[in-house]
Amino acid sequence: MSQVKLPSWRQGATRDAIEVFLDAAEMLPEERRVAVFDVDGTLWCERPHNPQLQFLVAELRTAIESRPELAERPEYRAVLEWDRTAIARLGGVNVVLALADLHVGITPEEFDARVRAWFEASRHPDLRVPWSQTRYRPMLELIAELRARHFSVYLATGTGTEFIRVVSQRFFGAAPEGVVGSQIGYELDRSSGVPRVLRTREVVGDPNEGPAKVANVARSLGRRPIFAAGSNVGDTELLEYADAAEGPSLAVLVRHDDARREYAYDGGVGARDGWTAVSMKDDWSTIYADT
Repeated sequence: MSQVKLPSWRQGATRDAIEVFLDAAEMLPEERRVAVFDVDGTLWCERPHNPQLQFLVAELRTAIESRPELAERPEYRAVLEWDRTAIARLGGVNVVLALADLHVGITPEEFDARVRAWFEASRHPDLRVPWSQTRYRPMLELIAELRARHFSVYLATGTGTEFIRVVSQRFFGAAPEGVVGSQIGYELDRSSGVPRVLRTREVVGDPNEGPAKVANVARSLGRRPIFAAGSNVGDTELLEYADAAEGPSLAVLVRHDDARREYAYDGGVGARDGWTAVSMKDDWSTIYADT
């Protein structure tokens, strides 16, 4: 095997499987070396505090300061109180659409600025560190190793495309155009005399999970991944899709089984034959990135 730089990965069957794949993939033409990573729970900490949800709650609280009546809207009240029963009764889709209302009529540039400012000022509620320090160091090392071997690396996430794009390059080394996520609608506006696009309430297509994630990856990238990494049931089809690619392929399932250093929970999917299951507890000597 050629030298592999994965210092935060412990020696064992999981690391061996990754190394075997990396060496085998070097026999393929570079245009076939395509890797796709889920984000939430795969590249950074997702539970119990999802970053995008934390951002939207912060945006809602800011909006309520100038418009107190918003606090009485059932969807907003349920989110502020994190009332799971009320959210289920209202319908998750309706709650998401209500939160999308917070940004209707603003430009992508305005939205990006709000997200960027939130990332600069916000901290993880439990860990009390910047969100950049909730990234998983072993996965960043794996991305770096893939890039060193001339892989094109993309992100496929159920989170909003625009939200992840703000930090995709800085946090994960993925260009904004390499992010495939859930999408909001836009409309062309000429009222200012200069054409611009404004965010709408419309959600384009299905949330980027399950079969929709595979379809969106195929549509956006135009190439089939031979590597995919995910952590929950919404990544199942993407892992199956990459695993079934012709020639060398690798499907990596990250298991959250380290309650001491991170959080322990079931992502809702078990490793299939041929997949490589990663135990945070056993396979990673370090969990989080320093910066």
